[in-house]
Amino acid sequence: MTEQQELLKRLERLNAIGIALSAERNNKRLLEMILLGAKEITNADGGTLYTVTDDRRLKFEIMRTMTLGIVMGGTTGNDIPFPPLPLYLEDGIPNLNMVAAYTVLNDRTVNIEDAYEADGFDFSGTRKFDQSMGYRSKSFLTIPMKNHENEIIGVLQLINAIDPVTSEIVPFSAENQQLVESLASQAAVALTNHNLIEGLKNLFESFIELIADAIDEKSPYTGGHCQRVPELTMMLANAACKTQVGPLREFNLTEKEIYELRIAAWLHDCGKVTTPESVMDKPTKLSCIFDRINLVDQRFELLKKQAETEMLRKQLALLKAGAAADFDILESELNAFKKSLDEDKEFLHNANLGGEFMTPEDQQRVINIGAYELYSAEGERIPFLNEDEIYNLNIARGTLTNEERTVINNHIDVTINMLESLPYPKDLQRVPEYAGGHHERMDGKGYPRGLKREQMSVPARIMGIADIFEALTSRDRPYKKIKTLSESLFILGKMKLDNHIDPDLFDLFIRDKIYLQYAQQFLEPDQIDEVNEQTIPGYAVPA
Repeated sequence: MTEQQELLKRLERLNAIGIALSAERNNKRLLEMILLGAKEITNADGGTLYTVTDDRRLKFEIMRTMTLGIVMGGTTGNDIPFPPLPLYLEDGIPNLNMVAAYTVLNDRTVNIEDAYEADGFDFSGTRKFDQSMGYRSKSFLTIPMKNHENEIIGVLQLINAIDPVTSEIVPFSAENQQLVESLASQAAVALTNHNLIEGLKNLFESFIELIADAIDEKSPYTGGHCQRVPELTMMLANAACKTQVGPLREFNLTEKEIYELRIAAWLHDCGKVTTPESVMDKPTKLSCIFDRINLVDQRFELLKKQAETEMLRKQLALLKAGAAADFDILESELNAFKKSLDEDKEFLHNANLGGEFMTPEDQQRVINIGAYELYSAEGERIPFLNEDEIYNLNIARGTLTNEERTVINNHIDVTINMLESLPYPKDLQRVPEYAGGHHERMDGKGYPRGLKREQMSVPARIMGIADIFEALTSRDRPYKKIKTLSESLFILGKMKLDNHIDPDLFDLFIRDKIYLQYAQQFLEPDQIDEVNEQTIPGYAVPA
């Protein structure tokens, strides 16, 4: 092969490496491609790639020496044991004795024919290395890597160019130097682009997590929800991708699709930034700015005083009529009435806390209590409870009225509107669908769009189960007592039977014990009780 043909071949290889560099997204593999490509073009025996750190040092990223079998850094899993090289000494003087540092400080390629005979550089460490390894470091080619802003971001250093015919160590030729400088330039651009993409990605993710943290901080009663749902979503998604049995055995997500689902999980409740705290944090039925149950307590005491005053009037009338013997009857009636009021007071306190279900009988009792009459400051007779108080105290489930539930539910519409307004890259196009579907039901009775199972993607259905199970097992909801693992799974099983959640994902959730994996990481020890999977409603026990 002629010299021109050899050069042409190396140019073609340089172009191929440049194309590969522009496509690589893994930082460690990218660094390896840079060094290995430079070694290949120059037929170098060894080489090192450094990156410039923020504190102005050169960090060892990749080391390769073919004849010594040295393979460290990058994707190898073998850490490089050497500390970073300082660009400036402790006294602030530029470290010009080390060739790699000199290259950065002077923005200049250094081509050395023989390190042992080079003037101006300290190769004492190289000599010690050679003595210990039985090696001879001779020719060096050290090139700065500059980004598009002309900033040096790394150093590419090659050692011992090998003559392909004689296998002798030779100097790096001027042609090879130009080729490697060209590669270093392409590599710097590729590395900079990768760092810019990673920086934007990290900024994007941090901003998303900041929104989630803000929502969790906004409500002390749902704190951590926006952080736990993504974790449970990923647990179930990974299990769905790995399963080899059942209807989900063909399901799979790529690395990009997993990332897309993770982003959606972090953003699934972003619309709650518009939800009023008075509704989101409503711990009792009578809560608004404050819990109005205290006002009701005062009315009970007022009602007692007014009843006592009425009794005293009657006793005074009897005394004037000479019938004082009926005093004890009146006092007994008053005490019985006070006792009845105390029982009603305790009943309203319990009703105010909310629960899973309020019976019609209890709702009627609230109405009856509300019909008691008090005298106003003007002497007018007014009902004990106003219409709004009766309406709130008779909430059948939880602490929210229908109107307040509408406000709460509106957060998902806001979430979808917010997310659909963003200009997503191709790999994140389905974030609004995944995030906006976690309140849909398999039977089409969910919200906001009333989608049925076949209209929803598997990732959206995964998020639905994750959102529900996190809420069931949460310790910080004001309107319900803390549930154990078995209690939560029983309710989740009922939801499967009611066509609320995806049946296949539910069976996987139980079969692969995703619930236990989540519980061990996020639940308190007193919540993790023994679970008998065979008693969970709707669970299809494997044969």
